[in-house]
Amino acid sequence: MRVASDMDYKIVFTALETVCEDNIAFLCGSDLPYGAVAKRLVTCLRQIQEHGQALKPVVGSFTAVFHHYDFDAQTPGNGYRTLVKVLLSCLLHIIHKGRYIASNYNSAFFRADHNASEMEAYSSALCQLRALLHLAQRLLNDNEFGQLYALQDGDLSGRFVREYSSMHKACFYGRCLGFQFSPSLRPFLQTVVISMVSYGETFGKQQSGLGLAALSLLTSGKYVMDPELRGAEFERITQNLNMQFWKSFWNLTESGLLTGFSRIASSPVQINYTLTVPPVTLRLPLASDPRLTATISPPIAHWGPGPVHMRLISHELRQGQESEELLSYSRDDPPPITASHLPWVQKQPRSPWLLIHFHGGGFVAQTSRSHENYLRIWSKELNVPILSVDYSLSPEAPFPRALEECFYAYCWALNNCHLLGSTAERVCLAGDSAGGNLCITVSMKAISSGIRVPDGIMAAYPATLLTTDASPSRLLTLIDPLLPLGVLTKCINAYAGTDSQTVQPAVESSSLSALGRDTAVLLGDLTQGASNWIQSFLDPTRTTGGARSLSSSQRSSQSDETGRTSSLTSTPHCGSDSDYPEGFKPLRSECLAFVNPTSCPIIRNPFVSPLLSPNELLRGLPPVHIVASALDALLDDSVMFAKKLRDMGQPVSLTVVEDLPHGFLSLSQLSKETEGAAEMCVEQMRAIFQQENQRPALRKRPKLEDTYQSSSPSSG
Repeated sequence: MRVASDMDYKIVFTALETVCEDNIAFLCGSDLPYGAVAKRLVTCLRQIQEHGQALKPVVGSFTAVFHHYDFDAQTPGNGYRTLVKVLLSCLLHIIHKGRYIASNYNSAFFRADHNASEMEAYSSALCQLRALLHLAQRLLNDNEFGQLYALQDGDLSGRFVREYSSMHKACFYGRCLGFQFSPSLRPFLQTVVISMVSYGETFGKQQSGLGLAALSLLTSGKYVMDPELRGAEFERITQNLNMQFWKSFWNLTESGLLTGFSRIASSPVQINYTLTVPPVTLRLPLASDPRLTATISPPIAHWGPGPVHMRLISHELRQGQESEELLSYSRDDPPPITASHLPWVQKQPRSPWLLIHFHGGGFVAQTSRSHENYLRIWSKELNVPILSVDYSLSPEAPFPRALEECFYAYCWALNNCHLLGSTAERVCLAGDSAGGNLCITVSMKAISSGIRVPDGIMAAYPATLLTTDASPSRLLTLIDPLLPLGVLTKCINAYAGTDSQTVQPAVESSSLSALGRDTAVLLGDLTQGASNWIQSFLDPTRTTGGARSLSSSQRSSQSDETGRTSSLTSTPHCGSDSDYPEGFKPLRSECLAFVNPTSCPIIRNPFVSPLLSPNELLRGLPPVHIVASALDALLDDSVMFAKKLRDMGQPVSLTVVEDLPHGFLSLSQLSKETEGAAEMCVEQMRAIFQQENQRPALRKRPKLEDTYQSSSPSSG
């Protein structure tokens, strides 16, 4: 379904008014079947009509000014545009549904209750979007002209957090789930939400990995059949999120079974090694005078020196990658069999390029393994070896541990590029979300340390401001199933170390041993899960009661596991309906959220929130290529950071893709839209690697393998 453009919003509102009037006139006629449903629809359509009439001038006020907040005239994109786009998308769904009802109401196959419930769900969504646009108006009026963030306005940001705490959001996770995104992604989003609420039921039981996932799968039937229950449960879980639950759920993508399927479907590679680099002091030449060296210490934050884990991926076998020295770093058990022993594999010379990757996951979840699918594609399309860093995760390892490990990995790669199959004449950093943040901050550390900076950065939807400061795009955290504000805040606080207990991570156990443990309990899980699944259909009270069907004792016992209830936390401040026009009130949630605003001074450290960095720390950054999504809650992070660099005279580009959620790189094989967005990222990296041909004034770098080896610790 095509979303209306900025210029034809009036046509959309006119069509909405016509559909509402025609349907109300038709449904108020006599001798219609489904009398109760007709009354529900008339009530709903009148509410929609009232919302539409109130919103039309609001949208007009945004369309008159939101171009002032774009990066440039060729790159339309900011949170104000996005809110209007999401609203118009909702209206188009309502118009489509209204026309369907008018044409099919008297049909023998018309599903009366289903269609009434659909229209009611979109009416609720429209009501909440109206509230978001009123909040965005406050931002527009109170912020400085051209500024998307209320960086110094604690009152605005506090109001934003309070509204999130009490506003009803379940409608966006049920029947309306993902309406704003590309239609091809809706099945995936439904799978994520159903999986999460099902996993929430089983989280905390004495199973792990595959067994727990199997139990969750077999208890998911009721959430498939009942969108309202699904939405209520998802809202309840994410309102007061348990970080261990969130980490555990997303780490299911690390299971050997799932990654095995992923590898079958992805591009084959000759090299896929997991490496562990010991914590030894490195020496690198100074960028200003290669005859002098800088000393780089290993990561030490929180628990002292420790190893850094990495993954080397290469589509081609290259010189150095089969060496005994590289294999000595391998943490695979047994050690990998090198492709050089296969007679049909031809060894290629070292590549002049090297790509260093930092994965996303909110600083709290995932590893290179869950991003391996698109890394394999990158290695093939760019014909480059890729070193992906498995940095330590929060809350066990808060800032600055991850940054220290990523910077150390970058330095180690420069010193040892000959082992990685590269001469490192050109080095690119790439990362998504939290990984994009680390690309920028690692480069900042390289500048401050006086060593070589990378030749370019490709940051996909990076987090450049790790605060709960309000912005128009961050209002989307009230409706986004992949990045709710409760989740964003938990990740920020975990990285800042405000509620963490630092623990040195244990050595990762092999997926085969985990699979063996899971297999031992799988049959029992399947039996219990099948029983629960069947019972969910036999007992209607289990499919319609939602959160309220739980007894008090059940609520208490489960709240510690998934953060399901707010009764065990401090009561949050409710939103104020006085912030809205007279006669309008947004829907409120029965389950209030407790959101702890990010107040720790660490979050304003330039190496945590580079958007807040003084210009001196950013001057000297390599070309930064940002690929953002128009529907991402972090869009304004990208726009404002790109503006900051541009205004400093730093080389920067911003590309904004349409209709995709945060994290689209990991979805690159799900649809043509995500595949196209991933290809844009590849093209930006290709431009970085080839830029010396486009900019002849740049001095050609020498091959660095000999330079860095000569300044290694062993040679002093």
